[in-house]
Amino acid sequence: MEEIQVQNHSSVEKVQLAIVIINYRTPQLVIDCLKSLENQLKVGDDQVIIVDNASGDNSVELLQQTITDHHWFSWVKLLASPVNGGFSAGNNLGMKAIEADAYLLLNSDTIVRPGAISSLLHAWKTHPEAGLISPRLEWPDSTPQISCFRYHSPLSQLIDAAATGPVTKLFQQYDVPMEVSNTSFEPEWTSFACVLIRREVIQQIGFMDEGYFMYFDDVDYCRRVHQAGWQILHWPEARVVHLRGGSGSVKADMAARRRPRPYLYASRSRYFAKFYGIVGLWLTNLLWLVGRSLSWVRELVGNKKPHTCEFQAQDIWINCLTPLNSSKPN
Repeated sequence: MEEIQVQNHSSVEKVQLAIVIINYRTPQLVIDCLKSLENQLKVGDDQVIIVDNASGDNSVELLQQTITDHHWFSWVKLLASPVNGGFSAGNNLGMKAIEADAYLLLNSDTIVRPGAISSLLHAWKTHPEAGLISPRLEWPDSTPQISCFRYHSPLSQLIDAAATGPVTKLFQQYDVPMEVSNTSFEPEWTSFACVLIRREVIQQIGFMDEGYFMYFDDVDYCRRVHQAGWQILHWPEARVVHLRGGSGSVKADMAARRRPRPYLYASRSRYFAKFYGIVGLWLTNLLWLVGRSLSWVRELVGNKKPHTCEFQAQDIWINCLTPLNSSKPN
């Protein structure tokens, strides 16, 4: 198969909407996602860019063959990255490859419900103050997922580690998850499993921080968007199925209390040092240990089940001396 070259703006016609999908060894998920988009896009106005993040399997060949078999050439382009730079780097590669008025970052493990694209574009046109717009994420049975949040903060880490009702209630305003809403509202940050980014935002603040390999990159970008004066809008009228965890194992590892990949904690260190300083990162870790002490006591004297991951008390210190180093695996 001939080598696939990354295109630049001079060779790509400007479109209204560019949808960027990252593939890393999930070609069938990508194909299912494309099928859900097929009847929602306008050829000439909309374009899908698939970025293969150096999967090292047969993903590129399978995806290219599927594009050929379904005659999707007019609205789907495939870019093969020579390296796996992570979530931010892959999305940046896709966005830099095409000029668009808006970019939709879309996980490979998503199915876009009928009408979702037009609904997001309607919100984009009627809410010019919104720099980022997110849909409602849900399970295949339409059960909604929590996808809007408050910022991760030192006190939110105390809440997470304690996992104790009175502590959560006391610091409720710092608890990260926000309740699902059936009406539009403005969260502090939103999941980048599916998010629409206005071109003017990128022109003003730049692309995503490639110092993150995965995780904390979305909340980082949302904070930068807010700092630049833009609003973040959650638009639940648009609905997208998110097969959570289909594009990576970290969430499954954490749910099973297994030790997740080190880049999760490296990204965590980068985020807290970037927005709270190195002293803030150390304070965050100390507050986490305070919270963990509370939950540990409850486990000893009560019937509370453990909720933290293996080695988490030591792994939160990953990159604590050089937190702004890249979180990419060595």
